[in-house]
Amino acid sequence: MADNRRSKVITQGVARSPNRSMLRAVGFGDDDFDKPIVGIANGYSTITPCNLGLGILSKRAEGALKEAGAMPQMFGTITVSDGISMGTEGMKYSLVSREVIADSIETAINAQSMDGLLAVGGCDKNMPGAMIAMARLNIPAIFVYGGTIKPGHYDGRDLDIVSVFEAVGAYSFGKISDEERLEIERHAIPGAGSCGGMYTANTMSSVFEAMGMSLLNSSTMAAEDEEKADSTADSARVLVDAIRTQRLPRDILTRKAFENAIAVANAIGGSTNAVLHLLAIAHAAEVPLTIDDFETIRERVPVLCDLKPSGRYVAVNFHAAGGVPQVMKILLANGALHGDALTITGQTVEEVLADIPDEPRTDQDVIRPWSEPMYEQGHLVVLKGNLASEGSVAKITGIKSHTITGPARVFESEESCLQAIMGGSIKEGDVVVVRYEGPVGGPGMREMLAPTSAIIGAGLGGKVGLITDGRFSGGSHGLVVGHVAPEAALGGPLGLIEEGDSITIDADTRILQLNISDEELEKRRAAWQPPTPRYTRGVLAKYAKLVSSSSLGAVTD
Repeated sequence: MADNRRSKVITQGVARSPNRSMLRAVGFGDDDFDKPIVGIANGYSTITPCNLGLGILSKRAEGALKEAGAMPQMFGTITVSDGISMGTEGMKYSLVSREVIADSIETAINAQSMDGLLAVGGCDKNMPGAMIAMARLNIPAIFVYGGTIKPGHYDGRDLDIVSVFEAVGAYSFGKISDEERLEIERHAIPGAGSCGGMYTANTMSSVFEAMGMSLLNSSTMAAEDEEKADSTADSARVLVDAIRTQRLPRDILTRKAFENAIAVANAIGGSTNAVLHLLAIAHAAEVPLTIDDFETIRERVPVLCDLKPSGRYVAVNFHAAGGVPQVMKILLANGALHGDALTITGQTVEEVLADIPDEPRTDQDVIRPWSEPMYEQGHLVVLKGNLASEGSVAKITGIKSHTITGPARVFESEESCLQAIMGGSIKEGDVVVVRYEGPVGGPGMREMLAPTSAIIGAGLGGKVGLITDGRFSGGSHGLVVGHVAPEAALGGPLGLIEEGDSITIDADTRILQLNISDEELEKRRAAWQPPTPRYTRGVLAKYAKLVSSSSLGAVTD
């Protein structure tokens, strides 16, 4: 095996015997010391259904690694349930956890000089956190997705977590009964797995597959199906081969891989969070990537999939229809994918897709052919203007109009915004502004699923705009713009908006504009005072001191 990092440590003089003794205590025998040590970063927890099944998958990986000639060492990493923390102060820890996860994996692997990494993740931030660590470490690594949840069912409808948030809004406006709301809540989440639509978890699993860091067809499997466990074992075997041949993450995470990921994210109708996370992973991999690259690639890639939140289907339907491999092959056949990019198997993208047909099956309508897309261009639009000189991100699927000009309704937090929506004071034509929720100001860029779901529940979807320096859940949809940078807490123009100001959101011309004169804007800027930090100690305070702009991926290093 080339460059066995572990052996360099264990065989150094007097250190050899004590180190071996420690390893014997955890199961090593005489014949095991020449085998590669593989860390299994296990995100198992009972905090969230997303990670509920990861312990089983990690044990399956452990057995497969041993069979393939490696010595696995399992360690845990944390998770935050966005679905549980949504709409609370706890949500501020969600994006922060991405950095904690990356740091913890890097720490464990480097401290123990492991030779490879198999990360098993389910919830939104386990995934980019693990990939950031892989890019930093640059030892052979593979990502295993814990799998998607199966849809819940009630009254002939497929349900998921967003169904619950939108039901709360609908109930508040008298559109459904309390009994129906309660039944939706009871039936929406039937078991283990990540949120079932093309939300952030399924988006990131799909782009990791597109990048070649996960096995083909593994990103849309249901968490509770046997094929998910079998794919985990296959992943372990592929990783051991990658260790022997020294296929490294930075051989795979090239500029072409990131362009493939962006193309797939648009084709599947993925989450706006893909922009933030891919920028952060590229930073860790030292691959030049900017927010403007997303716009360039979006313009040449159509939306091919009819998936929630704006479409009809969930990930298990997508999987049955051909999943990510089918989408990738359509893109490849039409010149929108780099076929020569390397994958963790040692094959190129073109080689792993060789047996996939160029056109989707005609007995399904989840995946459209290139000639009949859902939308002619990708849906992840980068907007700039005097409100977002560094950029902002909108998701424009499922709305009839991409443009609105209206009076600003200004809120200093998500809670005050939600209260106004639920109280009926937001009207058609308004542009809602939620500020001081950015990486520094929040801190942590809370997701605004509760306000966007309340807007949908009130029947105002597409009829009001919402802009924020925070984020949106992958389940959010409507005329919403997030990641506005520079953020309000750092003196960005979002903090200079006054109630009633005219604001234009125009996703067609990619403009986010405060309609006041430059002179007035400068006058307000001169009078602006930075807010007092909301946290002065602990992890949120440390994060606020270190974190970069969302336009750079909100990274901390």
